[in-house]
Amino acid sequence: MTVRISDYIHGMALSKLARWADLTPWELVSNAPERVRELLKQLPDDDYLVLDDIAVHRTAQVEEGAILKAPLIIGAGCFIAAGAYLRGGCWLDEHCIIGPGAELKSSFVFGGSKLAHFNFVGDSVLGAGVNLEAGSIVANYRNERTDKTVNVRVDDVLVPTGCDKFGALLGDESRLGANAVVAPGGLLRPGTVIRRLALYDCEVI
Repeated sequence: MTVRISDYIHGMALSKLARWADLTPWELVSNAPERVRELLKQLPDDDYLVLDDIAVHRTAQVEEGAILKAPLIIGAGCFIAAGAYLRGGCWLDEHCIIGPGAELKSSFVFGGSKLAHFNFVGDSVLGAGVNLEAGSIVANYRNERTDKTVNVRVDDVLVPTGCDKFGALLGDESRLGANAVVAPGGLLRPGTVIRRLALYDCEVI
């Protein structure tokens, strides 16, 4: 039961992450800092300002008060608002927005995706054009039970990932409404819409 990132994110094969296209999303994020450091080595010096393993494209805008922690790559045309918090090894493709009060941890975000404000996304892969309305969350840890292993649902069967930290794979153009929650292990097909205040949990569907 294979979960292919390219089935959810159509630009995967042509992206900077193409070398890891055969990994499951939880395998990709499990070593996010190391993978971002690999990508840092290949960035064109003329296009990025790089300091202490934090690379910001010269066309990106980072407001004063944003917290950036290495390793980190912020792509062309991105906007990072005051109060945003990026940590744990993150990669942002072009024209992404991380709004005020939004936290992104150990995640890979494809072009044009937006965390509007007051979001948390942990250990996840977000496709192109994904939009998270205010307060929506992609949780990455099963706090409610003794066994912390995150499961995913494949062909209506729960499959253990072997990881205790994995958020979700959000396919291209997915939408999370305000204050919606995706529980750990979510696999959202392209174009999926989670309504405002809704919970998506693969273990209780």
